Amino acid sequence: MPRFSFSKFVPVVLVASAFGAEIGPVQPPVTVHEWGTFTSVAGRDGQAVSWAPLAATSDLPCFVHQLGKGIVKFSPGLVRMETPVVYFYSPAPTKASVHVDFPEGWITEWYPKATRVFPNNPEAYGTLPNGGAMYEPKLGSIDWTDLSILPGSSTPLSVSRGASRYFAARATDSASVQSGDEAEKLLFYRGIGNFKVPVESVVEGSGVRLHAADGQILPVAILFANEGGRIGYRVVHNVRDGLIAAPEMNGSLDALRGELARALEQAGLYPKEAAAMVETWRDSWFEEGMRVLYIMPRAEVDRVLPLRVTPAPVDTQRVFVGRAEVVSPWAEKTIRTAMEAGDTATLARFGRFLTPFLAEIKTNGEVKQAGRLNLSANNPVAGSCVQ
Repeated sequence: MPRFSFSKFVPVVLVASAFGAEIGPVQPPVTVHEWGTFTSVAGRDGQAVSWAPLAATSDLPCFVHQLGKGIVKFSPGLVRMETPVVYFYSPAPTKASVHVDFPEGWITEWYPKATRVFPNNPEAYGTLPNGGAMYEPKLGSIDWTDLSILPGSSTPLSVSRGASRYFAARATDSASVQSGDEAEKLLFYRGIGNFKVPVESVVEGSGVRLHAADGQILPVAILFANEGGRIGYRVVHNVRDGLIAAPEMNGSLDALRGELARALEQAGLYPKEAAAMVETWRDSWFEEGMRVLYIMPRAEVDRVLPLRVTPAPVDTQRVFVGRAEVVSPWAEKTIRTAMEAGDTATLARFGRFLTPFLAEIKTNGEVKQAGRLNLSANNPVAGSCVQ
């Protein structure tokens, strides 16, 4: 990260002697960096399909704040906005306010405490004709209006005894931030959305054909496959349209993590930030199945998730990875075989994606099922947290 000269930027009060006018405190220059992930499931036509992004056991510590204490867990959506974190760099303590809009979604988790989250009562959003709850995520926003940026602060940070991917994001040189009586190394938030993802991912043969929307160009796209522990990936650059051929299944996860970290740095993150992002998702991004990982165009990030920091930073970098899960031929065959055999252990390996995968497979012919399967263990209930 850049070196700052504290003597140059310490706030002072200047007097314009020629006019006798007092000039207010000089604001130290603040740099803002953000990373996050948008996760979707691609249907047969490549378009994102509706699923239940929150219907899974939480991997977050219990001190993280939640919208409605889990009442939105079964809300359908197209996109899970996972773990955006905002870092601040400043040569001296200062104040800032942060506002995030999510026009086609809701903010569902955050830390430290926010000044305002909208909506704060999802139950106000109506009911289905059959009396069931209907939650249409839209017009979401979150504010931190009195944020203290505290470089070099030794204020203790919240911890939990259980393991959580949350803590990996702290391993950077960013300043501490404080909102009310809660301190952290970053601003954290998550959400659920219904916006159209900027890329179609169509399984074609054993590869995937990508089509970026509106003539956009994806800086980097990676087709990754994990077939029962056999790993393969293929990296392409500056993608607008084209087929990514099936990867050879002899890849190395260490090599792939290195490729991802370099791509994230080239997109604007500092090395420690890129390493923290890869470490945060070291298990989830590389779990069994096939997916496309791509760096979203900055203009698309700003469109779906407008960010405003006041006073304006001297530099703002926003690097988001899109994740599109696809039903590969290997996954379809594995799921069909497991369904016919009543093999719930194999089905459980597909986790939160099993239900939308089954819906897509059934559109291509009914799945034969041997016996009655209890699949509830594969889709655990949201709301729990890491103590």
